[in-house]
Amino acid sequence: MAREGRRSARRFIVRGRVQGVGYRYFAQQWAAEIGLTGWVKNLDDGNVEVYACGTPGQLNDYAGRLRQGPRFSDVRGVEECEAALLQSDGFTIRH
Repeated sequence: MAREGRRSARRFIVRGRVQGVGYRYFAQQWAAEIGLTGWVKNLDDGNVEVYACGTPGQLNDYAGRLRQGPRFSDVRGVEECEAALLQSDGFTIRH
């Protein structure tokens, strides 16, 4: 159980129709609800990048939410990898 409480970080690249459909706000809302810190931003290639910090359980739950996406999105894939644990307060949308 102590292991589940350890914080780690993951980086996600979300592919599909994920820009112009409220995806960043969706990602921010779910991160806040689950209790994650980090950020989300649009990439020039049309994908969305997400960096999130939390417990493994929180991150697994969040990954599932990212794969669903908001109502008007069409998520075609989510690339996920471990990332360095960086200091962050809250969960922000980067421009």
